[in-house]
This record gives sequence, C-alpha cells and structure tokens, in this order.
Amino acid sequence: MTGGHYHHHHHHGSGVIGKYSVMDSIIGSVGRVANVKVRNDDDIVDRLNHFYTTGILIIFTVVVSARQYVGDPIRCWCPAEFPGTHVDYTNNLCWIKDTYYIPMESQVPSLEHMHLRKEKEINYYQWVPVMLLIQALLFYLPCIIWRILNGHSGINVDRIVSLASDAMMESPENRARSLKYLVRHLDRCLDNQRETRHACCVKLRHILSANLNLLCGRKYGNFLVAVYFLMKILYIINAIGQLFLLNEFLGSNYKVYGFEVLQELTEGKEWSGSHRFPKVTMCDFRIRQITNLQHYSVQCVLPINIFNEKIYIFMWFWLVFVSICTCVNFVMWFWYMLFPSTRIHFVKKFLKLMERITTGPERKLVGRFVLDYLRHDGVFTLRLIGKNSSEIVVAEIVAGLWDIYRSKKSIQIRTNITGHDLNVIEGEDV
Repeated sequence: MTGGHYHHHHHHGSGVIGKYSVMDSIIGSVGRVANVKVRNDDDIVDRLNHFYTTGILIIFTVVVSARQYVGDPIRCWCPAEFPGTHVDYTNNLCWIKDTYYIPMESQVPSLEHMHLRKEKEINYYQWVPVMLLIQALLFYLPCIIWRILNGHSGINVDRIVSLASDAMMESPENRARSLKYLVRHLDRCLDNQRETRHACCVKLRHILSANLNLLCGRKYGNFLVAVYFLMKILYIINAIGQLFLLNEFLGSNYKVYGFEVLQELTEGKEWSGSHRFPKVTMCDFRIRQITNLQHYSVQCVLPINIFNEKIYIFMWFWLVFVSICTCVNFVMWFWYMLFPSTRIHFVKKFLKLMERITTGPERKLVGRFVLDYLRHDGVFTLRLIGKNSSEIVVAEIVAGLWDIYRSKKSIQIRTNITGHDLNVIEGEDV
C-alpha cells in the first residue's frame, strides 16, 4: 500500500508528499502495534507481570539509551594542555573503560597499588539498556510458555473468555445467542477433553496414578490448571530472582538498597545513592607517544547515573511489590483450585442464583456435576471468565452447562428404568 501511495505521488513530481505517505504508514503501523487486542487468558496479576512490568522496563530502556546516545553520557575534567580533540578522546575512552569510584575524602591509591583502584571499578553503566531488555524478556517468558501450552489443553481459554466478556456488552438478544453458543462450545471442549487418551502414555499413567494419585493431563481434566500454576511459579521465581540478578549485576549489595533508602528517609537524612551510583568517578588511561607512555588520571562526571539511580531504586520497590502480589495471588488460586469443597461451593453459588437447585436429588447431583463433568479445567475456565467479565455471565454459563448435564443424566436415568444395571451407566458418563 505504501509503495502505491509513493508511486502515485511521484506523478506530480513531488517527492515530499511521497515521504509523508511513507511516514504516515510508519505511524499507522506503530498505531496498529499499540492497539493489539489484549488477550484475556489470565488474571490481573499475570498482566502486572507480563504486560505492565515489561512495558515499564522497555520505557526505561528507551530513556537510558536516548541519554547515552544523545548528549554526553560522561564528561571528564582534563589537564589544561589537552586540545579539544584530546578531550573528546578522553571522554570516549573513559566511557568504554570502566571508571572507578573513590570518595572525595579518601586518598586515591598510588600507581604501585593499581589493584586497589581495580577493586573500586564500576562496570555496569554501559550495559544498563541491554540488561533492562533482558529483564523485560524474562518477565514476558512465562506468558509465552502459558500461551503455547494452553493451546494443547482442548479448551481454548482465550476464545471462551473473550466471547464471555464481549457478551457482557451486547444487546439482550445477541447476548442470549452468544451465551448459548458459548455454553455449547464449552460443553464440546469438556467432552473433547474426556475423549483424549494417549495410548503411549496410558501404561505409565496407570502405574503413576496407582502410586501417586497425582496426575495432570487432558484426560484427567486438570492440564490447564497445572500449566497455569507452572506459569505462576515461573513468575514468582522470576520476580524474586531478578532482585538477586541485579545484585550480581550492580554489585554493591543491591538487594538491601530499598531498606537503606527507607532508613535514610525515616531518619531524615538526605537520601543519596552515591556509593552505588556515583556521579563523580576517576578514570586512568595511558597515551602512547613514540618514546614514552604518558599516564593520566582524570576525574569524570557520569550524568547517566542520575537516571540509573532513580531507575534502580524504582526497580527495587517494583520488584518487591510484584513478588508479593504474585505470591499472594498464587496462594489464593491454590486455595480455590485444590480443595473439591471450594470448587463445589463456587459452582453451587451460581446454580442457586439461577434457581437451578430446588430438590434434594439435584443438590446431590451438584458434586458429580463439578467433579466429573466440569472437573478442574472447567471450574478454572469459569473462574477466569469471572475475573475478566462479570459474575452474572458466569452464572448464566453455569446454568446452561447444568441444563446440558441434566439432560444427559435424564437420558441415562430413563435407560436405567428399562432395567439396566445402574453401575454400568454410572461408569459411562465419566
């Protein structure tokens, strides 16, 4: 399309308009990227990890990169005899070399004790943008794993949850139609899960299930839940792990940085990250002149560290915040999904709301409905729908699934009256 625009404008003999159309198409494509449809297959804490944190890290990367390549990332105080070209050379050299920090009050170690200077080197600032991008990628990784694996569960979570949250906004007749379709679709997904039996693994699974009673897979109806918990655990490891990663990267005991800042603020001292992100550092270099090596030590200013200091103090608090949120969220999901009683209670509440449970036998049937028909993955999908749309939508879907389940059951019960053995039929619906 861009090419077409460009060509058309050339007939007027004006390249300027052509350039504009190229620019328009660039801006357009950036716009398209910006309003990519957000997927609905996770909850707000997962988005905090893979969407918001990744976004923040990418913004930081842009800020730091711009500061490094626009304006001077470092400025050195050079001896008076240096002409301008030498000053530029010194700045570039000291930016590439690692500078070292020695407080103004302290004595700079002499040339004989170069190793003492080496120990004080600061060697992270050139790598900050790269590191921020790696962090962003690490935050996005669990989300990618979840999206690849949940496709194999037999339940298309993203599609189901999107349909449910869209149904909320629609007119009553469209809404009824959407929900009817959704209920049928979910019923098929749940049936489809029951059908899958992988011959190769059956033996192994039988052995395991006999011994462990802990199995995950589509056949057991808890594959989705298992993958979701795996993603949550990866987020927790990642958020806490990144504090230790930065501790290694920045040195200087970064993992207690936030506590120190809080302590300084509560004691009313002026907060300074000076020893971690020094603004004034020293730089040694040699200039080779034909006959001798000239050694210089110059003092340099690192304006970039003003940004780094602010970014990393924010990062410390943000990582702690995300770690706590993700851990609490994990425990809550674990509580929701582990115990059969919480799952049955969750579904029963909606059935009561829709006035589906009136008689005694119906009450007894709820347990079977939740444990044999919906199973872990069904309840999990309903919970996600609730988190991304509204409880009313969930209630209507549960009612629809209950009606389908009852009709399947009543067919079996009718067959049963004609004199079949009850146990045979009971065994069939699993």
